[in-house]
Amino acid sequence: MIKHLLSIDQLVPDQIDLIMRTADSLREVGTRTIKKVPALRGRTVCNLFFEPSTRTRISFELAAKRLSADVVTFTADAKTSVSKGESFRDTAQTLQAMGVDAIVIRHSSSGAPVLLSKWVDASVINAGDGLHEHPTQALLDLYSIRERFGSFEGLRVGIVGDVVHSRVARSNVKALAKMGAIVTLVGPPTLMPPAVETWGVEVTTDLDEVLPKLDVAYLLRVQTERMNEKLFPTAREYAALWGLDRRRVAMMKPEGLIMHPGPMNRGVEIASNVADLERSIITNQVTNGISVRSALLYLMLGDTAVSDEDSEEDIDG
Repeated sequence: MIKHLLSIDQLVPDQIDLIMRTADSLREVGTRTIKKVPALRGRTVCNLFFEPSTRTRISFELAAKRLSADVVTFTADAKTSVSKGESFRDTAQTLQAMGVDAIVIRHSSSGAPVLLSKWVDASVINAGDGLHEHPTQALLDLYSIRERFGSFEGLRVGIVGDVVHSRVARSNVKALAKMGAIVTLVGPPTLMPPAVETWGVEVTTDLDEVLPKLDVAYLLRVQTERMNEKLFPTAREYAALWGLDRRRVAMMKPEGLIMHPGPMNRGVEIASNVADLERSIITNQVTNGISVRSALLYLMLGDTAVSDEDSEEDIDG
């Protein structure tokens, strides 16, 4: 297995499949009364978050703790050394001196995880960097899709909304394409990145036209906090043209899934009464995130190659 996970580009389909199969073995741990196995006992995982997060940070904490790793969480706020002028490299060298085994990093600057991986001996996992990527979100999304469909070959996935600001979209496009899915990006032209035609995907502004063809409708959060200018007139107009409501759900295939990376803007990209439908697997994505991140930590910090039988034996302890 790779030492660092900085981008989906680093993974080949066989490695993605190994992560999924390992997650299958680890998912059972979350159903136990005592949700813990000794697989990473004695290892230390540091969550280094320079951007606010709830789902990703807690998911990684639970994933590491379920493997019995020690977890240290560092969030950059007014009480940390960063607020006193400590540089990013100083922080990295401090963590290096403390001997942590893995660093999970979220940062507002694209490329920060790559820099960190050059400064420390620990494994580095990208938990979201600027507008670049969010590879573990893509892996848990693939796992959630695989859980329902079994295979990705020929599957049609529509990623809808604020693509230009979405690191989740970038990682998902790469991961889905590697596994054989057909991806369509849907949204206003102002929320599409430059040169999007080079991504190897279909692009359209017409959600109603593409919805009946989709196996998965993946809705992106409108990231108004990242917008320096007005890229669409109003939230109401956005919802009317690109929001998923009950009328549009009726246009989908009966088996079509609804996904969202969270947090949701209910009433904008997704109607409240759609978010809670049975075909909406948004909470499943959260649950699956723990299993997938546990699998990734296990594979990166444990043996580099394990068979299914060995994996299950080691995991069970």
